Amino acid sequence: MSIHINPAYKGHWLLSLMVLLCSKPLYAEPSLADTVAKNKPSIVAIGTYMPKRNPRSIFMATGFAVGDGRLIITNAHAIPETLDIEHLEQLAIFYHKDNVDKVVIATELATDKDHDLALLKINDDRLPALSLGSATSVREGQLYAFTGFPIGMVLGLSPVTHRGIISAITPNIIPLSHSTQIKQAQFKRLQEPYSVFQLDATAYPGNSGSPLYHPETGQVIGVINKVFVQESKESALTKPSGISYAIPINYVESFLKTKGY
Repeated sequence: MSIHINPAYKGHWLLSLMVLLCSKPLYAEPSLADTVAKNKPSIVAIGTYMPKRNPRSIFMATGFAVGDGRLIITNAHAIPETLDIEHLEQLAIFYHKDNVDKVVIATELATDKDHDLALLKINDDRLPALSLGSATSVREGQLYAFTGFPIGMVLGLSPVTHRGIISAITPNIIPLSHSTQIKQAQFKRLQEPYSVFQLDATAYPGNSGSPLYHPETGQVIGVINKVFVQESKESALTKPSGISYAIPINYVESFLKTKGY
């Protein structure tokens, strides 16, 4: 079967076809590589600094800048319960800027232990703040990325990026068959459960506090939590899986709002 094209329209038809095939978008869609490059300057390591300790700097978790760039969000469990004040140990953040490794003393402003969030403040520098997205727009099956310091100081101040899909949006605790299995820390969560994001990407303890963000927009939709949520979800398992979890960003927004930020 052949298609006859009126000679009067043939030239216009060919021209239209060439324009359609050769045309390109007026702008290129941002890639994950672009987003990582944009977000990395906002991501820091969380730890302590002690002038006469060897090593002087120790970091074991991740955080990220929000608000005016002097506020840092991380996990509450990443903050030491006590500091060696006698030997001048101080809370600090660490990051790489202008080809130099930076150490900046931080102050703990507040914690939300129910959602394992902590808010820190730095005074000696200002970082580019990450944009917060909407947790309500997150759907199971969507791809997201997170950047942080997965194994602490082993890799130095070189943030590492992983990506994975939202495997499930699930309550932060699993049902237990006997009340004797309930730990004190889990009791309140049973009374007031909330949903968390379950990921098919493996996070490590140093990733606690890492921002979980959209691969194109870079907007943060959650905070990676390797310890608090996993203990709740997998305490009944003899061999915990490599599943990772994240606290939805709406709890960060509420936390900041209640503290006046």
